[in-house]
Amino acid sequence: MYMISVDAEKCEGCEECVTNCPVSVFEMQNGKAVVVQADLCEGCETCTSLCPSGAVTLTEM
Repeated sequence: MYMISVDAEKCEGCEECVTNCPVSVFEMQNGKAVVVQADLCEGCETCTSLCPSGAVTLTEM
């Protein structure tokens, strides 16, 4: 199981996590990425590696 989160203060709204997540964990709200389906996260780390501002964090539980 993984805990995924987005720091709204760091998020630049680039949508990289939204468009590249293979299981659609994220969506855009008010110009920022938010986690909407954390339970689907597979821990692939695509979002963390693509986020230019380091706003996405992933922790294995």
